[in-house]
Amino acid sequence: MRVIGIDPGLRNLGWGIVDVAGTRVSHVANGICKSTTGGPLAQRLLSLHSQLEDVIRRHQPTTSAVENTFVNKDGAGTLKLGQARGICLLVPAQFGLEVAEYAPNAVKKVVVGVGHADKKQVLHMVKMQLGGVDPVGPDAADALAIALCHAHHAQFSGRLDAALAKAETRKGAA
Repeated sequence: MRVIGIDPGLRNLGWGIVDVAGTRVSHVANGICKSTTGGPLAQRLLSLHSQLEDVIRRHQPTTSAVENTFVNKDGAGTLKLGQARGICLLVPAQFGLEVAEYAPNAVKKVVVGVGHADKKQVLHMVKMQLGGVDPVGPDAADALAIALCHAHHAQFSGRLDAALAKAETRKGAA
């Protein structure tokens, strides 16, 4: 099973991909899709859409996970982040991927063991669990944590076997 974790953001959209084989999880790639600051919103969203499509085409994940956004005091900022999150849900769905959603505290609880861990703790545990990988930035580290969270949930929920069978079916059809 190959999982893409996506950390929504309008300026920096983090992504991280891991492979899951039994109980073994290994790093595949990570990065950040960037949009220009201050340009028209539609063009910024289109740019993120195109970049995320390219990531999925290159790395061929079999499932995806996206972090839920939180609401903050800035209503306009929350709305823009929600629109970027829409891209994060749409692109994997366009490729026929299941899209799981996780609250930030759930991701931290699975990866760090504490639901209110800070970014340094998340980065440290991502590096430990993925053999010292050095994410390209905090958004990519968060995305890898989301992928790890989904990998752990899939392993324990029985969806792993179904995802592996689906991946084999895709290979046979190609």
